[in-house]
Amino acid sequence: MKRNCLVLTVLVVGAVCLLQIGCQERVVVTPKSQLELTSPEPVVSPTKTEAAPKVNEPSPEITFENVVHNFGEVGPETENICEFKFTNTGKGLLKITKVTKTCGCTPYTLEKTEYASGESGTLKVRYNSNKRPGSTTRRLYMYSNDKNNPKVGLTIKAKIVLKIDYEPKKLNLLLRDENAGCPEITIRSLDNQPFAIKGFKSTANSITIDYDSSVKAMEFVLQPKVNMERLKKSLDGRIEISLTHPEVDTITIPFKSLPEFKISPPSLIIFKAEPQKPVIKEVWILNNYEEDFEVESLSSKKNIIRVLSQEKVGSRYKFKLEIMPPAAEGKVRIFTDVFFVNIKGGEKLEIACRGFYSRKK
Repeated sequence: MKRNCLVLTVLVVGAVCLLQIGCQERVVVTPKSQLELTSPEPVVSPTKTEAAPKVNEPSPEITFENVVHNFGEVGPETENICEFKFTNTGKGLLKITKVTKTCGCTPYTLEKTEYASGESGTLKVRYNSNKRPGSTTRRLYMYSNDKNNPKVGLTIKAKIVLKIDYEPKKLNLLLRDENAGCPEITIRSLDNQPFAIKGFKSTANSITIDYDSSVKAMEFVLQPKVNMERLKKSLDGRIEISLTHPEVDTITIPFKSLPEFKISPPSLIIFKAEPQKPVIKEVWILNNYEEDFEVESLSSKKNIIRVLSQEKVGSRYKFKLEIMPPAAEGKVRIFTDVFFVNIKGGEKLEIACRGFYSRKK
């Protein structure tokens, strides 16, 4: 009996010891894991895909002295330059990535695109004013790697006022009038700034003036001289007058001449044309100056157009024309021709003809 009790006692004590050892092993796990957080042993660097952003990386910061520039009063169609000064007030490298354009404003000069901490730069902008008077506002944007302010709006304001006025604003010329009926041109200063005329030119050199570039005044009255032969060759165009006024360097005046003849319709256009299927068209020619004239001859450049009838009605001519579309070759879907009308003792009129074939089903 005593022996059995001794064996039982040994078994109980052994079990208790095993339980204590197991508890000790479990207790050790927790402090070990806590020690790893402050372990001096080297830590393996994470891979690129797991790399976290650098929290303390120095960042740039762009700061402008002013983001609005007001030119005040400027003349129409003038070029004006303004500056926007900025500084990198951050700690990192500032990089300018883009400066946008807007109507009337073009980025003019930016010496470089990268600025160290504390470094300053200047953006120069060219502003071209409109022709019409009035207040205007233009905006452009500068982009950078400033995380807090990556897009900065820059505003340009101006009030366009007339510094020079002139009359007429357009010249309507007549071939049958003396000097083409060209009126005087008056140019005057509106801001009490005297100026001189330093240049004059016109399309085909058909209009000229006499001037003295050494003379300054508040107002000039110019007497244009028209070369009729040159004007007939270039009926429409413009004149440009260069000035020494500090706000206005050039004024432009368009001119338009009434041609001697009018063609109605001015061109012949045919849609859904079919090869060898004739199309009938009527054309009228009249004299804009109500003068009598005679047609000397008619012709077709490619012989696609044929005259069916010719009738004079007062000071006008009426033509009935037959247009014969030629055979379409390959993938060509269009044909052209020119009809000529020779005026006796006068000019040679041209009437363009263009035809479009029907699309194949």
